[in-house]
Amino acid sequence: MMTLNKKIPKPNKKAVIHVGVSLILLIVFAGLLWWLNSTTQVTPLLNTQGVTYEKARVESIIQDNIQDDGTRAGSQVVQLTILTGEHRGETFEATSASSYLYGADCVPGLEVTACLSESDGNISVSVYNYYRSPALYVLVALFLALLWLIGGKKGLRSALGLIFTFCCILWLFLPLLYRGCSPFLAAVLVVALTTAVTMYLVGGATKKTVSSVLGTLGGVTAAGLIAWVFGELAHISGYNVTEIETLISISDVSSLQVGELLFAGILIASLGAVMDVAMSISSAIEEVHLRNPALSAKELMRSGLHVGRDMMGTMSNTLVLAFCGSSINTLVIVYAYAMPYNQVMSLYDIGIEILQGLAGTMGVILTVPLVSVLMPLLLCGWKKAKK
Repeated sequence: MMTLNKKIPKPNKKAVIHVGVSLILLIVFAGLLWWLNSTTQVTPLLNTQGVTYEKARVESIIQDNIQDDGTRAGSQVVQLTILTGEHRGETFEATSASSYLYGADCVPGLEVTACLSESDGNISVSVYNYYRSPALYVLVALFLALLWLIGGKKGLRSALGLIFTFCCILWLFLPLLYRGCSPFLAAVLVVALTTAVTMYLVGGATKKTVSSVLGTLGGVTAAGLIAWVFGELAHISGYNVTEIETLISISDVSSLQVGELLFAGILIASLGAVMDVAMSISSAIEEVHLRNPALSAKELMRSGLHVGRDMMGTMSNTLVLAFCGSSINTLVIVYAYAMPYNQVMSLYDIGIEILQGLAGTMGVILTVPLVSVLMPLLLCGWKKAKK
């Protein structure tokens, strides 16, 4: 028998240090999130004592409300079996309203979300809505599977970055707003954190990552500042949104600063497009530099600007169309009512959509020269760039 003497490879010290530092930072960050959320006291706007929402299954239809023409009027009366919670396994008679927003068209076997209201030992049950969790979970799983199949390891890293972004918005951004932090500054903090982590996961600790992070932060902040300036000129703020009455109620029981919410939303909404442009230009300049290291910083800047100009048109359309798509209902109403020009341009909804779309797009445009200057400086150094 021959014995093969194979040398066991020594662990890469830099890789071990990176992993160790990353784990320590992650633990510290998780601890900060836990402290922030555990010390933030949220005051409910409505008294929900004795009210729970549970998964349920329709067993039978006691009284249907279908009309001769196939439409529904009034409410259905159904028999439900509760599948989760304290009353799991129990059967109740429930009503299901025929509404576009609430209730469901119940048939035996359908899974729904039931609202159980308990008072003085009596329980009233109604069908709140369809039970949508399985479909949404499948959609999320499909999204992650596509990221992994097409993107490989980088796809999985992108998914981790997306999860981190979601955690930052849910457990960092929202508690900070509730505690009275400036929405604009809170949005800048979240943008900086999520950009740094996402870029690091995708590109590693490289000059390309540094350039992309700085470019993204600059572009997104510029978008927010432009929105704020022109919001002041057009007399538009967070107080002019559709949900203002609910937001005012929240601010009455918290320290929420409603006025800046609109501009904080613009920062976060434009983050994806700005990040895409910043990383693409940084990658292109790095690739050109690797292919021809003799190129000067000025030549690399010109290359970055050429790439950026090609991207500006498509990314500008992406942001503007995204905001148009989110306001399609408003556009249909304006069209159907044949509103005159002066009335349309004076509508808060229209002004807000124009402000969001154009401010975000200008953030994308300004990211192009910013990254085109930063990346060559990082690659060539300041002294070589001046030559």
